[in-house]
Amino acid sequence: MNGNQKATTVGAIMLVAGGLIGAGLGLFYAPQTGKKTRRQLGRYGRQVRTEAEAMVRDSADAVRDAVEDLSERTGNLVDRGGEVAEEWRKHFLETLENSQKNIDRQRQKLAGLWK
Repeated sequence: MNGNQKATTVGAIMLVAGGLIGAGLGLFYAPQTGKKTRRQLGRYGRQVRTEAEAMVRDSADAVRDAVEDLSERTGNLVDRGGEVAEEWRKHFLETLENSQKNIDRQRQKLAGLWK
């Protein structure tokens, strides 16, 4: 999850939490009968539960998306690392072959000088 997604998720959670707290406090200070207040509190409780479940789902989705993104990026890095390792191996083997050829040429020159 990148910084913008985190900030958006945190902002949404804070907004919903603030609204829920404000609505709950409003119920306690509203002038009405106990029965009506209990009904409102029941509705409020269900609403809070529904919104909390939605926040959990949204957060889980955001985490899942972040994990998938990280997994994809990691896979790409591993693939690229394998390609780089193969290129380096080929280059190293070519260098060894060229070095061996140079050694053989130098050996032949020295052998020619000593005859």
